[in-house]
Amino acid sequence: MSGRAGRLRPVPIDPTAATADTPLLPRYGERSLAEVLPAVLAALGVAGAGAPDGPVLAPVRAACVLLVDGLGAELLAAHPADAPFLTGLAEAGPLTVGFPSSTSISLASLGTGLAPGGHGIVGIQFDPGDHELLDSLHWTRRNADGGSDDQRAHLVPELVQPTPTALQRAAGDGITVSVVAPSFQRESGLTRAALRGGRFRAVHALGDLAARVVTALEAPGRALCYAYHADLDLLGHLHGPGSPAWRWQLRQIDQLVATIHEQLPPDAMLLVTGDHGMVTVTRSYDADTDDAMQLGVALLGGDARARHVYTRPGATADVLAVWTELLGDDAWVTTRDEAVTANWFGPLGPHVASRIGDVVVAMRGGAVVVRTTAEARLARLIGQHGSLTGAEQLVPLLVSGPRG
Repeated sequence: MSGRAGRLRPVPIDPTAATADTPLLPRYGERSLAEVLPAVLAALGVAGAGAPDGPVLAPVRAACVLLVDGLGAELLAAHPADAPFLTGLAEAGPLTVGFPSSTSISLASLGTGLAPGGHGIVGIQFDPGDHELLDSLHWTRRNADGGSDDQRAHLVPELVQPTPTALQRAAGDGITVSVVAPSFQRESGLTRAALRGGRFRAVHALGDLAARVVTALEAPGRALCYAYHADLDLLGHLHGPGSPAWRWQLRQIDQLVATIHEQLPPDAMLLVTGDHGMVTVTRSYDADTDDAMQLGVALLGGDARARHVYTRPGATADVLAVWTELLGDDAWVTTRDEAVTANWFGPLGPHVASRIGDVVVAMRGGAVVVRTTAEARLARLIGQHGSLTGAEQLVPLLVSGPRG
């Protein structure tokens, strides 16, 4: 039995709007991940919460947002037999995730209620302002030995992303807030930057994830829970989205959500969403072996489907021309100013513009720009994400409860 949907303003997204020639632009302020938690806060009775043109959910006492890493709307729609419970839930989406469509950017948008241009975590790897790349997933930097160094003391997460989170806002309104996630995320740089404000509850597998969520929603008074599951994304990367391994993991997630639904308090709501979809790699360009791709480039950030190209002084026009010619129909290649004007990142906050590459690259089809030396593991992955295609941008927003 599926739960009753919250009311949502009718702002449809047409997946066919993204074509080989036209990117699917994020619907910031209307239908993006950034509007989810503000809508939940409004449903929990927080005054002034919710975006004017964003989702409107039914009032509840308690709510959980379960983010399934890698749960794309198109992938879910293509495999209904593997997710009958999820498919039967009320659909209040799809949503766009923002650009780049990768985990750290999406989690920051969800956690802060801001587009990437507002929270400033603009790539998996980006220059925060000191001309070195920060790995925003792990909050590290590569060292001279090829390893990585923790940057939480040098690049304090609360300063890199200073805006109070939606979880902090909820706690400040007297709501009991829980974060249910793998233990390695406790006090991680990304958690501190994007999801600070709740009591962290570490989990190890699907069973204790379900138990922790239900316990959080059963707390007396108003309660908000954010929960995270990572393994669908992992198997998509390793085996490809839609592969048998990916599908069988989707079946386990379907059972997870059904289990939580069965135990939901009658005045609680569960929302299920994702942080991006995924595509299968069909063609690779290697920036570490192609001399032309290195000309004029000071730093190469982002990830395989969305690159920030930081150029040497005076080299932007030449780099733009070379990358445009080399990638051809496999990418949208533009300048920082053009990407900002086209609203790829949403409204920019202070000091965010310089974090965006001088040249910005969003890949089309199944093409990727890899770095086989600097990012050897990433370069081998079968499934990738980060760009402006419908397969990567669109995620579901599924609603269970409240039950009358």
